Amino acid sequence: MPQSEPPHSRQPHSDGPHRSGHRRPATSGPPDSSHSDRVEGSSDAALPLTPSEDRRWATLSHFGGLMGCVPSLIIYLVFRDRGPFTAQESKEALNFTLPVTVVLLVCYVLALIPAVGWIFGLVAVFLWMVMTISGLVAGIECNKGRPYRYRMNLRLIH
Repeated sequence: MPQSEPPHSRQPHSDGPHRSGHRRPATSGPPDSSHSDRVEGSSDAALPLTPSEDRRWATLSHFGGLMGCVPSLIIYLVFRDRGPFTAQESKEALNFTLPVTVVLLVCYVLALIPAVGWIFGLVAVFLWMVMTISGLVAGIECNKGRPYRYRMNLRLIH
C-alpha cells in the first residue's frame, strides 16, 4: 500500500516566501530594472594601496626570490596597478628572478646525468644562494623605502 503525503505538507506552486515571510505578489510582464530588491555588486576597480601596504608588497616581491620567480610574478600581476612602488619593485624582482629560475630548472634536470650531474647540482645550489641573498638584500633596502636595482639584471619586462 503506497503511503500518501499528509495534506498539510503540500503547498501550491509559488515563488516561495519572501524574506519577511510574505509571498511575493505575482507580476505580469518583464521585471522592472528599478525594482527595490536589486542587488548591487562591488566595483571592478581595486582600491589603491596605502604607502605602507605599497612598501610591504614591494618588499615581499624581493623576499620571494627565496622561492624563485613565482612570488614576484604573482605580486606584479595582482598589484602593479594599485601601487607605483610595488609595480616598480616587483618588476625589478621579476626581471632578476625569472632568468635565474629558468637556469636553475635546467641545472636541476642536467643534475640527473650520472657522470657530470654533481657539477650541475653544485651550480644550481650556488645560483639559488645568490638569488636568495640578493633578494634578501633587496627586500631590506626596499623595506626602508629605497628603490633597489640589482647589479646584474636583464630587465626583460619593461
